[in-house]
This record gives sequence, structure tokens and C-alpha cells, in this order.
Amino acid sequence: MKAMKIGNLTVPLPIIQGGMGVCVSLSGLASAVANEGGIGVISAVGIGMTEPNYKKHFRESNKIALIKEIRKARLKSKGIIGVNIMMAVSDYEDLLKVAFEEKIDVVIVGAGLPLKKPTYLLENTATKFIPKVSSARAAKLIFRRWSEQYNRVPDAVVIEGPLAGGHLGFKKEDAISSEISLSSIVKDTVNEIGYFEQKYGIEIPVIAGGGIYTGKDMFDIMSAGAKGVIMGTRFVTTNECDVSEKFKQNYISCSQEDITIIDSPVGLPGRVITNDFVKEIQQGKQKPINCSWKCLKTCDYKKSQFCIAEALFNAAQGDFTNGFSFAGTKAYLADKIISVKETISHIKNEYFQEQLRLETIRI
Repeated sequence: MKAMKIGNLTVPLPIIQGGMGVCVSLSGLASAVANEGGIGVISAVGIGMTEPNYKKHFRESNKIALIKEIRKARLKSKGIIGVNIMMAVSDYEDLLKVAFEEKIDVVIVGAGLPLKKPTYLLENTATKFIPKVSSARAAKLIFRRWSEQYNRVPDAVVIEGPLAGGHLGFKKEDAISSEISLSSIVKDTVNEIGYFEQKYGIEIPVIAGGGIYTGKDMFDIMSAGAKGVIMGTRFVTTNECDVSEKFKQNYISCSQEDITIIDSPVGLPGRVITNDFVKEIQQGKQKPINCSWKCLKTCDYKKSQFCIAEALFNAAQGDFTNGFSFAGTKAYLADKIISVKETISHIKNEYFQEQLRLETIRI
């Protein structure tokens, strides 16, 4: 398990903790993962919902809360801290600007194709910019556009497969059938990115996510060419995760059959853990929406069945009557709440056990 290089940034443990919203991964979880040598990630989506009167000042609340969480993480850790931002949110540019002004180590951008280089990404900035996509084709499109327009490329790329939790960059049927393998997408992306590595004489790590839960999963996908992994679901059931105990217990008590796909107001399928709220929206029941702020660019709240931001925030606070939790396909494997340190120790042991097993077979 080698350290991962992202430009001049060395990540001792090649694990990025997934940015999970709304208010699931904040400074508590991010700093704990960073302290173990990985990249701890704060999710910026809906982060202002932790602030008083956020409904009246949502845009400002998001900026204030993001600044607070970044600074709290910095106080708790000298490790590598990142921010995950969705291009689909209305204040994407505001949040991106905050992240750069706070000199965050890494920015991961998903839910859209960042074909335009951010104006804040100055040539001398230390912040690493990493797009998150679902195909080699999308990665190639971003890298080619940056190369042609700016004579530079993003610092790395995250490839997220159809087994991930939360919003998915795949058709619903593809997310359900799981016929698209993450390893094949990773191999294709490594081939596409190889051209840009040669052109600029740099290493551009391909980081894989979506269904990566165990150390064996990590070993297998790194054997396919990934330089690191992104893991979200595994870190939910840790002491340091910033959600309520009810949210964590929801993972522990769920079965494999409880994990399902819904249609999200974002316009994408989303993987969740079934509960009464989920069953009601699947049956077509309308949940009242009082939207004072259009947090998603594509959302028409008058036509939406429910508010995704409120549902996720409610669940994070432990209110499952009015919400639900996103989760990856392997959330049902969680059986207890332990520390981040213990979790990473288990992942390492699982990784090395798989490595040893294969070496023994070769002998």
C-alpha cells in the first residue's frame, strides 16, 4: 500500500474519505481521517443548515458554516483536509471561492463536468483540484478541454462506479443491475489519462470509489490501476462521524435488501436505506415543500415530490420520520460503531490479508 502522490502533495494512506451530505461528513470525521494519514473531506452541500436562521440567509449560512468547519478541522489535525462540492448546487462558485480562500488542500468537484478552470485556481496555488466522474469518457473530456484551453490539467481524477451511495452518475437500471464494473472503468480511465501524464511529464492518480468497503475491495481495485480509493459508507459507523447515533444505527440494523434506489429531485438516481419515508415517496406520496432558497440549479420545488436537502439533513439529525440516509451497496456489512483509527486498522489488515493470500497462491 504505497503513499499516493497528487502533484507535490504526498498522501501517506491512499484513502480519501468520501464527502457525504447533508452534514454527514464535517470537521469531526474529516480531521480524524486526516490524522490517520488519509484525506479527510468535508461535504459543502447544504452545510449551512447547521446555522441558525439558515432559511432566511441560506447562501451566507453555507459560506459561514464551511469556513467554520474547515477551521475546526485544521485545529484538530495537521493532516490533509479536502472539501467536496457539487456543481449542481446554486452557490457552487461561492463555496469554491471559500475553499480556495481558506487554502484547503484538496477540492473534489462532482455532480457536473468542470470543463472550465476555476478563476480561483491560480498557477501558484497549493490547492489540488480533482473532478469526480463516472466514466473514462467524461474524464477525457475534462482533461482535454483543460489541456487545450489552459495548457494544464486537473491534479487527479475520482472515478465513482454504480455501487456508490448517494447520487449516482448512471441510469437507474445500470445502478440496479451492476453490470458495469468499476475495475473496467478504472482501467479505461488509466489508459485515457496516460496520454496527459506523458504530455505534461507528471503522475495523475486515478482514484476509485463506489462499493469500496473492505481492504480486499481496495486491494482489488488498486490492482486494476487505481492509485487510491475513496470510501464513504465505511466511515459512517465511526465514533467521529458527524451524524446522530440513530443515523449510524440505521446502517448497523439494515439488511442487504433494505438498500434501494430512488429518484431524486436532483434528477439522478440515489442509493438509500429503505424506511417508511422512502416507501411513501416510492408510492408517489407528495411531501410538502416550503422552499425559501433554490439550493439546486435544476430543482423545480413546485414540481418536486420532496426536498432532498431537508430529508438528508433531518436524517443526519436523527429524524427518520422526515428523512432517510444515503448509503453504498455494502452498508449492511456494518456491525458496530468504532473509532476511525480502528476502522483504518481493519482496512489495512484486510488489504494485507488479501495481498498475502494471492502471494501464497502464486508460490
